[in-house]
Amino acid sequence: MAFSLMAYDKYLAKTQKHRISELTLLSFVICGGTIGSAMAMLLFRHKTSKIAYLWKFWGIAIIQVLIALCWLNY
Repeated sequence: MAFSLMAYDKYLAKTQKHRISELTLLSFVICGGTIGSAMAMLLFRHKTSKIAYLWKFWGIAIIQVLIALCWLNY
Protein backbone atom coordinates (compact mmCIF):
# COMPACT_ATOMS: atom_id res chain seq x y z
CA MET A 1 0.00 0.00 0.00
CA ALA A 2 2.78 2.44 0.94
CA PHE A 3 4.66 1.57 -2.26
CA SER A 4 1.58 2.33 -4.36
CA LEU A 5 0.93 5.55 -2.50
CA MET A 6 4.49 6.77 -3.11
CA ALA A 7 4.25 5.80 -6.79
CA TYR A 8 0.97 7.69 -7.13
CA ASP A 9 2.43 10.76 -5.41
CA LYS A 10 5.35 10.69 -7.84
CA TYR A 11 2.86 10.58 -10.72
CA LEU A 12 1.01 13.56 -9.22
CA ALA A 13 4.30 15.44 -8.88
CA LYS A 14 5.18 14.83 -12.53
CA THR A 15 1.75 15.96 -13.73
CA GLN A 16 1.77 18.98 -11.38
CA LYS A 17 -1.47 18.03 -9.67
CA HIS A 18 -2.52 18.21 -6.01
CA ARG A 19 -0.09 16.04 -4.03
CA ILE A 20 -0.44 13.60 -1.15
CA SER A 21 0.72 15.23 2.07
CA GLU A 22 3.96 14.16 3.70
CA LEU A 23 2.00 13.48 6.88
CA THR A 24 -0.08 10.89 5.02
CA LEU A 25 3.00 9.30 3.46
CA LEU A 26 4.77 9.14 6.83
CA SER A 27 1.62 7.73 8.46
CA PHE A 28 1.85 4.77 6.12
CA VAL A 29 5.52 4.37 7.06
CA ILE A 30 4.62 4.34 10.76
CA CYS A 31 1.88 1.74 10.14
CA GLY A 32 4.36 -0.74 8.68
CA GLY A 33 5.02 0.53 5.18
CA THR A 34 8.67 1.28 5.76
CA ILE A 35 10.02 -1.28 3.31
CA GLY A 36 7.48 -0.45 0.61
CA SER A 37 8.12 3.27 0.95
CA ALA A 38 11.88 2.77 0.86
CA MET A 39 11.61 0.64 -2.26
CA ALA A 40 9.41 3.24 -3.96
CA MET A 41 11.77 6.04 -2.96
CA LEU A 42 14.68 4.20 -4.58
CA LEU A 43 12.81 2.94 -7.65
CA PHE A 44 11.02 6.19 -8.49
CA ARG A 45 13.63 8.57 -7.00
CA HIS A 46 10.84 10.18 -5.05
CA LYS A 47 11.43 12.28 -1.91
CA THR A 48 15.14 11.41 -2.02
CA SER A 49 16.25 15.05 -2.18
CA LYS A 50 13.97 16.30 0.62
CA ILE A 51 16.27 16.21 3.64
CA ALA A 52 13.51 16.98 6.17
CA TYR A 53 11.41 14.07 4.86
CA LEU A 54 14.41 11.72 4.89
CA TRP A 55 15.21 12.58 8.53
CA LYS A 56 11.65 11.75 9.53
CA PHE A 57 11.57 8.59 7.44
CA TRP A 58 14.86 7.22 8.78
CA GLY A 59 13.93 8.25 12.32
CA ILE A 60 10.77 6.16 12.07
CA ALA A 61 12.70 3.27 10.52
CA ILE A 62 15.31 3.28 13.31
CA ILE A 63 12.62 3.37 16.00
CA GLN A 64 10.86 0.43 14.32
CA VAL A 65 14.10 -1.57 14.23
CA LEU A 66 14.77 -0.82 17.91
CA ILE A 67 11.23 -1.89 18.84
CA ALA A 68 11.66 -5.10 16.85
CA LEU A 69 14.98 -5.84 18.56
CA CYS A 70 13.49 -5.27 22.00
CA TRP A 71 10.51 -7.44 21.12
CA LEU A 72 12.77 -10.25 19.88
CA ASN A 73 14.87 -10.17 23.06
CA TYR A 74 11.89 -10.98 25.28
